[in-house]
Amino acid sequence: MSGVGVTARGLGIKGPRGWAFRDVTFAAEPGSLIAIEGPSGSGRTCLLLALTGRMRPAAGEAVVGERRLPQQMAAVRRVSGLAHVAGVAELEPALTVAEHLRERALLQRRFGDSLRALLRPRGERAAEARLRIDAALTAAGLDRESLPKGTRTHVRDLERLEALRLSVALALLGRPRLLGVDDTDLKLSDAERDEVWALLRSVAGSGTTVVAVCSAAPEDAVVVTTGNTTGKEKADALAETGRA
Repeated sequence: MSGVGVTARGLGIKGPRGWAFRDVTFAAEPGSLIAIEGPSGSGRTCLLLALTGRMRPAAGEAVVGERRLPQQMAAVRRVSGLAHVAGVAELEPALTVAEHLRERALLQRRFGDSLRALLRPRGERAAEARLRIDAALTAAGLDRESLPKGTRTHVRDLERLEALRLSVALALLGRPRLLGVDDTDLKLSDAERDEVWALLRSVAGSGTTVVAVCSAAPEDAVVVTTGNTTGKEKADALAETGRA
């Protein structure tokens, strides 16, 4: 599935006591790697959620493909996926890798696939699910054999980079045209950060537009910088929109 172009003009989210971010303007072509750069507490996650249709802007507008924000938030959610977002797209530590994959594949089959796909024989649906899981794991660079117990490994036993790759794979199962990833470089070594950006470049190179939150953006990304807001302003904005 091809990616979508993303543009924003004067975009902002405001809580009862201040702005989470404001005056964000940029344009990115389909298949771009977009990096939301800024310090923690500057509204980066709010912007990620706004661009993927999960948080309503208070000012300005954005266009994702042909879908306008804030008017068509539901339509944007249908073409976007989220990975590694605390409180929104989190992994369950007590579940295994296999359990996460099966659960997401089942949800995708029930709520994401077309009626024609649902009416196919059970064997065909199961085979399609296996192929989709294999493709998502490959795209995310998560090797089953490298895990301590293969896909029976619990999430709590994954390294941080492995957990991020799993979260990306789960999002890719929905074949999104826009993939949002939060905290891409948090608590990672320089070598691990290079691996993450290589992964996201690969996803973008396959056609999916990627928007990723980071503290320091790579030079080849479309860089979007959030403003000088405080952590309290961000918390206020999140509380108003129901995330806190």
